[in-house]
Amino acid sequence: MKAAKQWVAPGSWGAHRSIGVAVRDAAPGSVITVRAGTYRESVVIDKDISLVAEKGPGTVRVVAARGPALTAHGGRPEVRGLSFEASSPREAAVRLRAGEPVLRDCTVNGGRIEVSESAAATLTGCSVRGAELASVRLTGTSRTTLESCDIRSSAGDGVVADDEARLELTETVIDETEGRGVWLGGAAQATLTRCEVRRSTYAAVQAESRAGAVLRECRLHESGAQGLRLRGSAGRLAVRTGAGEPVDTVPARIPAGTVPEEGSFGVRLRNCEIFRTAGAGVLADSDSAALLDNCHIHHTSGACVVATGSSGLRLTKVRAVDSEDSALVLFGDAATAADESTFARTGANGVYAVENAELTAADCEFKDTAFTAVHLGGSARAQLTGCSATGTPEHGLRATARAELLATDCETRDTELAGVCVDGGDAVLRDCRISATRVGVRLATTHRPLLVDCLISDVTGVGVEIGPGTGGQLENLTVTRAGSSGMTLDADSTAAVEGGAIREPAGSGIVVRAGARPRIRGTTVADAAKNGLFVEERGEGTYEDCHLSGSRFPAVYAGAKSRPVLRRCTVSGTEQDLLRDEEAEVLAEGCVCEGVDDAQLPELDGSGPQPKGGAVAAAAAGAAGANGTGMGPGDGGEAADDAETAEDKLRELHAELDRLVGLDGVKRDIVTLTKLMQMVKVRQDAGLSPPPLNRHLVFEGNPGTGKTTVARLYGGFLAALGLLERGHLVEADRGDLVGEFVGHTAPKTTAVFRRALGGVLFIDEAYSLVPHGYGNDFGTEAVSTLVKLMEDFRDAVVVIVAGYPGDMRRFLDSNAGLASRFTRTLTFEDYSSEELVRIVQHQADSHQYRFSPETAQALHDYFDAVPRGERFGNGRSARQVFQLMTERHAQRVAGTDLAGLDPLDLGSSGAEVLTTLLPQDLPPEDAL
Repeated sequence: MKAAKQWVAPGSWGAHRSIGVAVRDAAPGSVITVRAGTYRESVVIDKDISLVAEKGPGTVRVVAARGPALTAHGGRPEVRGLSFEASSPREAAVRLRAGEPVLRDCTVNGGRIEVSESAAATLTGCSVRGAELASVRLTGTSRTTLESCDIRSSAGDGVVADDEARLELTETVIDETEGRGVWLGGAAQATLTRCEVRRSTYAAVQAESRAGAVLRECRLHESGAQGLRLRGSAGRLAVRTGAGEPVDTVPARIPAGTVPEEGSFGVRLRNCEIFRTAGAGVLADSDSAALLDNCHIHHTSGACVVATGSSGLRLTKVRAVDSEDSALVLFGDAATAADESTFARTGANGVYAVENAELTAADCEFKDTAFTAVHLGGSARAQLTGCSATGTPEHGLRATARAELLATDCETRDTELAGVCVDGGDAVLRDCRISATRVGVRLATTHRPLLVDCLISDVTGVGVEIGPGTGGQLENLTVTRAGSSGMTLDADSTAAVEGGAIREPAGSGIVVRAGARPRIRGTTVADAAKNGLFVEERGEGTYEDCHLSGSRFPAVYAGAKSRPVLRRCTVSGTEQDLLRDEEAEVLAEGCVCEGVDDAQLPELDGSGPQPKGGAVAAAAAGAAGANGTGMGPGDGGEAADDAETAEDKLRELHAELDRLVGLDGVKRDIVTLTKLMQMVKVRQDAGLSPPPLNRHLVFEGNPGTGKTTVARLYGGFLAALGLLERGHLVEADRGDLVGEFVGHTAPKTTAVFRRALGGVLFIDEAYSLVPHGYGNDFGTEAVSTLVKLMEDFRDAVVVIVAGYPGDMRRFLDSNAGLASRFTRTLTFEDYSSEELVRIVQHQADSHQYRFSPETAQALHDYFDAVPRGERFGNGRSARQVFQLMTERHAQRVAGTDLAGLDPLDLGSSGAEVLTTLLPQDLPPEDAL
């Protein structure tokens, strides 16, 4: 049936005088042609008709009389070529509430397009200009498609989608918005294809709450803030299990080398370009998540990519370059995984990760950065596989504070400082290559980094530098053509070197500073320009099965009062095997010299000439140097000083233990153990065998009862008594010990255990290693590995396992070897209300707050009333109460007239308001 035709032409015979009249009279399927002109009316359409401008787009102008100029709330109407204007820029010019309306080649001026409720709208070739608040606003369960549209000059946002709205945006330009280009909230979902969002005052695209977005071949640029901003749970999809429970499909930690399926991320960018942003190119915070695939982010004033909060990002084939800041910045608990990506030409770092952030990167490049290529601080963790860090005036890879660096098959080169610098953090390097740097690897940490099968070559300075007091394990390490020494072990360092080779250093092969006690076994030093082994004044160490060849200076130099021990070492290809100061004490056992004219080492094998004190004294001195006691002939004064220092340390530790609130039973147990250890030490010093003693402990108790603090003090006691080398505390939980894949758990557990050598390994919630109902869980492998390591290093480490009483008994029963190694249990009782009040009072004193007389009683009553359930954290809850009290105190006094108060005189009566906590400052009981 042919569609009926009607005309709108005011003043013409047979035509309608207004569009509204024509619409009312039109039957479904009618085509209404509108003559050029301005129509001041509000058109309402609810049927299947077509409304067409006779002379084409822009010739018919509809100005709203009241409400929107066009409203559609039913049917499948089509509007072509008309222009609509609202009565105010803050109002809707076009409102589409229901039905399936279609707008083609239409223009909206001075008002917005609003799609709401259940409408399914299609806009093609349309333009929107001069709106306030938003140019296009989508709400309800509406579905909207915008194709080849132009949205610009908005005094607010360009496109807003909220609630459960759905948006398809194709080949559309959003330009010059005073707000955000695209804003997505609620559970809105948007797909942008070949779109351009530019010159927004704030973020070009922002998604928050539970919104999702897919951007394909889009360009986001010249924004006054970020290119892409994610907040809330945007992009983190949830699916329903059979039981109806939501499950997060984006893990907090994303495995390296595994790119999730497209549907695993609610925010996805593919083949997009983000550039010239005043803020970060991409900023993800809160619990948001996004996938960036084959995207180019460049010329940003902020960092190219920033992840913070608990956000998760996956970067695949991303180029993050030419940033005035760092290329990738990670804060909080953010997790980012990057594959085959490039981070280059930055004004700061390539990667800057701090706090508890985690980076997993595979086959990535970090290059041409103004600062360190990859910097880790706080408790950040980076796992790099097949990556390269090049071209920086600072370090290639650096781990500081408590950060952890795990690098496998990685390369660093062309760095002006160290290729790898571990400055307080920890590191495991496997199969890495380091070249063209000032220092190959620099370790200065209380942890024990592990380097395995690494190659260091053509460095201008030292190949490997072990800092003062630093330990570490170096296995099969090769250093070639170092510009200085191949390896330097600084004062009081305790590194262990197994195998490997040092070749063609421009200085000495191995340099040992005063007090250093390395253990070097099976290492080759070849063609050193100076000595093969240089032990300076007061240096020590044990060197077994080493081969020193081709050195231009004597193969071994021993400085004054040095005490090196050489066992089964071979010296060849040099004129002199040993040059020693007359005060040096060198112990040599089973050493061989080949082709050496003046060989001395074989003569020192227990029968040849010895330094002062004779053979027996020299052997005793060498043995003392080997076991690290630091005592030899003539050292009585130093021994007395050490004893005095140990006594002072024990007094300090006892005083610190006494200051702990509560824990009377635990304190008695620790004092008893200390006395027992002192007796063991006395018997050992007297040459008597020690009684059977197991130093490992079980701590049973609820959270916040001081278990970690007591574990640290226990390590201090053992160190002060000389029963542990350092006494430091290494904390671990299931996440630190158990790997995610087959074969990962044992190395992970071993790495943590190595860090604890010489100290205490404290495993909190140890029962989580053997969860209920998981007989083949990887945690059982961690337990088995721990049992073996505890046996192999039974005198070098103390292990303390902690957790709830019932769960800890189940843990000990899970492995036959655990019960025999943990024979003593310390029970940490919950704090009483009086003890919790004392903890809060201590916090207040430390931060210059005071209680009114009635506050202490109110606080006591408060703790009596607070439920002691699973959420109650004992000491942690007490500290949380104090923090909440100070916050409520600040809110209370915010409106007080503080004029005339001297902030520097907190003791004056006028300033008591700044320091006195009152009962009304107590938080609600449900705040904990």
